[in-house]
Amino acid sequence: MPSSQELALACARFADDVKAENIVVLDVKIISSITDFFVICSATSEPHLRAIRRDIIAGVQDALGEKPAYAEGDAASHWLVVDYINVMVHIFHEEKRSFYAMEDLWRDAPRLDLNALLSVPGK
Repeated sequence: MPSSQELALACARFADDVKAENIVVLDVKIISSITDFFVICSATSEPHLRAIRRDIIAGVQDALGEKPAYAEGDAASHWLVVDYINVMVHIFHEEKRSFYAMEDLWRDAPRLDLNALLSVPGK
């Protein structure tokens, strides 16, 4: 079973693979009883929203053997959620993301440095 951080990073990596934008991983375990990590990313269109969700779910299941507890939202709402209990992935259309401003709501949460953690030689 992967750690919460490994799962969050896998979600971020699979979102990155399908060109999700502005990926942020917030470590909320000290300030929230809801989950350990939020992965937040943006999509440019409804098909892109669906593709990001699809690739995260398939990639995490293939790589780590983990299935989400639930996946909620319709692409037309411009906000999809994939819940792995200890990791919650929020996929926003870029306009909705700025409206809900989750990073501002959780500004006290440390951010993981994805530039270092997602760097893969040869990628």
